Amino acid sequence: MQGKKIGIIGSGSWATAMIKMLCENDQDKHIFWWIRKEEDAEYIQKFKHNPTYLSGVAVDLSITSIDTNAKNVVANSDIVILNTPAAYLKDALRGVTQEDFKDKIVVSAIKGIIPKDNLIIGEFLEQYYAIDMKQICVIGGPCHAEEVALGKLSYLTFGCKNLDNAALVASFLSSRVIKTILSEDILGIEFGAVLKNIYALAGGICHGLGYGDNFQAVLVSNAIREMRRFVAKVDGDTSRDVNTSAYLGDLLVTAYSQFSRNRTFGNMIGKGYSVQSAQLEMNMVAEGYYASACIQQYAEKYAVELPICDAVYQILYAHQPASKIIQALSEKLT
Repeated sequence: MQGKKIGIIGSGSWATAMIKMLCENDQDKHIFWWIRKEEDAEYIQKFKHNPTYLSGVAVDLSITSIDTNAKNVVANSDIVILNTPAAYLKDALRGVTQEDFKDKIVVSAIKGIIPKDNLIIGEFLEQYYAIDMKQICVIGGPCHAEEVALGKLSYLTFGCKNLDNAALVASFLSSRVIKTILSEDILGIEFGAVLKNIYALAGGICHGLGYGDNFQAVLVSNAIREMRRFVAKVDGDTSRDVNTSAYLGDLLVTAYSQFSRNRTFGNMIGKGYSVQSAQLEMNMVAEGYYASACIQQYAEKYAVELPICDAVYQILYAHQPASKIIQALSEKLT
């Protein structure tokens, strides 16, 4: 295969984990990595690792160019992987034009939704940059950045309307410890990734309130049914199998893992932290917080009942007591 130029937009833990995947993959390529802060870019150039996230990951500078200009990274790349928190994507792409994205495969590794616009990433790219959906790929599945850094076996699902493009992207990220799965269900994978963050946040709230493993198991089993019901309502597909790694697998790891920032955030809320205090202490983005407000609007638009999502919204945005809301939710679970 002819060498490809691959751009990464993002400098957090998940972006750094993807740099590791790319550097360890034996396909011929060159990587262009956008780093938000000039001082971080200089540090990586000098010491060959990210000073803030996953510092144990070595960056191979012989195949990686560091840049603080996203427009340069996009323009120089054949494949562009977006890897910022959803809330910050528009800011990261400031100055990047529709022409810059022309004829490129654009990959979303973002498991979130654009606030205010209320768009999943594929829809955002299509509407703002006129990118054909066959050129858009999304990455889902249970794959925490911290475990990638440790070399733990992980599975990623690549969703695209054009499976050849999905296979091409997957070929650059696969390795002995990264297994890849292909799917055409781009919308389902995106919404599944958004929803599982809310459910993990709910699980964290319940843990913070003192609920045990028995209740958590019931919560998660209800969550996967709620997820299926919502996505089917959005696109009309009632045959979707959600008992796969991109859906149930990602939900389970996000709901239970020590590395889950959404569960951690929820746990703090359950223990009495305010939203602002929890955000400041974590110093990382919990996508479920922003997703909660967005999914509430979708639920109203499609007239679909989402008891767990609604409970999280009532706690985070309507400022209702967590203990009261979860008690009421517990009466609805089966």
